[in-house]
Amino acid sequence: MTSLVIAEHNNASIRPATLNTVTAAAQCGGDVHVLVAGLNAAAAAQEAAQIAGVSKVILVEGEAFAHGLAENVAAQVIAIASSYSHILFPATASGKNIAPRVAALLDVGQISDITKVDAADTFERPIYAGNAIAIVQSLDATKVITVRTTGFDAAAATGGSASVETLAGVADSGKSLFVGSEIAKSDRPELTAAKIIVSGGRALGSSEQFHAVLEPLADKLGAALGASRAAVDAGYAPNDWQVGQTGKIVAPQLYIAVGISGAIQHLAGMKDSKVIVAINKDAEAPIFGVADYGLEADLFEAVPELIAAL
Repeated sequence: MTSLVIAEHNNASIRPATLNTVTAAAQCGGDVHVLVAGLNAAAAAQEAAQIAGVSKVILVEGEAFAHGLAENVAAQVIAIASSYSHILFPATASGKNIAPRVAALLDVGQISDITKVDAADTFERPIYAGNAIAIVQSLDATKVITVRTTGFDAAAATGGSASVETLAGVADSGKSLFVGSEIAKSDRPELTAAKIIVSGGRALGSSEQFHAVLEPLADKLGAALGASRAAVDAGYAPNDWQVGQTGKIVAPQLYIAVGISGAIQHLAGMKDSKVIVAINKDAEAPIFGVADYGLEADLFEAVPELIAAL
């Protein structure tokens, strides 16, 4: 029994979500292999070989994999799938794009967003916005799984000594074409990898106030900025800052929710945070039900006072 982890990378390095996925794969039992499909991705493959618990890295290079197009990566996974009992993807935008294609081509059911491995064929996953946990057993010969990375500790990035095997890649499927990308640059940590997150809600009132109130606090703490769906829908913050069931799932060491009421959709994305601090003037706000520390106060007064104290 061997598991295959589909690495998420930028051709130069492995992204953190891959480390959590390796941990989930190791809990499925047997050896863990990692597939790095890209272009000029030898550095990423060598980094993957250093991950603790990985016994082999498969490097596939070609123009077809340069930008991680889902159709081409899925075809490559299918080409080697017969050797594996479990195929695991991080439950990120990329993983969620590729995994269903692999499951469909293998004619098996996908097991989505797992947070725990009970046995090689039995997994736990949240349903109803995290208000219930489903235990799912799969009888499929090959299990295609997406892993909620906040549910598993990251594997050690160093200490491993896996071999790197280079394979010829499949031909370009011709079903999709990479046109271009616009990458937002920021000095702040990436939201899903940040140890501290400061998030704002609709109570901030405007985009100007959102930034004016929260950015100084985030700067003081070296934190990433997040937002509730209501704040994003109102145009206060960009879409890639959204935390929640339809946004990003995060579990930082410290999560500060400012002016966020705590709708179920938002709680599903951050309630696994180690320490949750809520600032809200509504004493009945649901966010206080999950907060470790709650401050019932006007955010426009409390946040500047907090910044001054820091």
